[in-house]
Amino acid sequence: MEDGSVVTTVRRSPTGGVERSPQRDASPSDEPRRGRKKRQTRDALIDAALELFRVKGYERTAVHEITDAVDVAERTFFRYFASKEDLVLFFVKQQLDGFVDALEARPEGEAPLTAVRNAFRQTLEQLQGDEYVPSREARYLAVVKLIDSTPALVAASLRYVLDNSNRAVAVLAKRERVDQDVDRRPWLLIAIYGTVMALVHREWRTQGGGGAQAMIEMFDAYADQLGPTITGRWRTTDE
Repeated sequence: MEDGSVVTTVRRSPTGGVERSPQRDASPSDEPRRGRKKRQTRDALIDAALELFRVKGYERTAVHEITDAVDVAERTFFRYFASKEDLVLFFVKQQLDGFVDALEARPEGEAPLTAVRNAFRQTLEQLQGDEYVPSREARYLAVVKLIDSTPALVAASLRYVLDNSNRAVAVLAKRERVDQDVDRRPWLLIAIYGTVMALVHREWRTQGGGGAQAMIEMFDAYADQLGPTITGRWRTTDE
C-alpha cells in the first residue's frame, strides 16, 4: 500500500456494534521505526557477508549465501548494495565522507597537514565513541583487514578514493584560499593522505592489528616522518 493512503479501521463499539473510521497509513511517527528496520536489515547483511568472507574468502562467497544467512531474498540485498564489492566500499565511502566532514569543521588557524591529521584522528575516535561501538569499530577493522588482503578490493578502494577526492581537495583549497584548478598542493596533500592510509592499513594488518587507537598511532608515526622524508637526507652518518 502506498505511504499516506487512507485505510479503514474496523473495531467493535462498547454496545457490540461495528464502527469504521478512516485513518492514514504510515504516519510520520512510523518513519523512525522504518528507518531502524532498514538499518537493521542492512547491518545484518553486512555482518553475514563479513563472516562469510572471513570463513570462505571474498571471492568464494556468493550473494545468495549472504542472503540465505539472513533469511531474505536476493533482491533485498540489491536494494542496499549493487554487488559484494559495493558492500565493502560502503565502509570506504563512510570513512571518506566522515573524514571530509571533519576536515571541513577544523579551525581555520590549523595548517593543512595538521588539519588533515586531526580530521583523520577524529573519524577514528568517533568509531570508538559511537553508541554502537562494538559493532562499528569491529566492522571497520574487519573491512580494513579484508581489503588489505584482497588485491581486487585494494584496487577498488584506491580507485574510489581517487575518484571521490574532489570534495576533500575543495575543502583544503577553500581553507587556504587557493585555486584548486591551478594550485597542485591540495591535490598532493590529499593524495599523500590516501597513500599514508594504505600504508597504515598494511602495517596494522601485518603487525597483528589492535583497535582503532593503534591505527591512529600508526598514522601519526607516518605523518611525523613526512617532512624529514621529503626534505631531508636519510642516512644518519657521512659516508
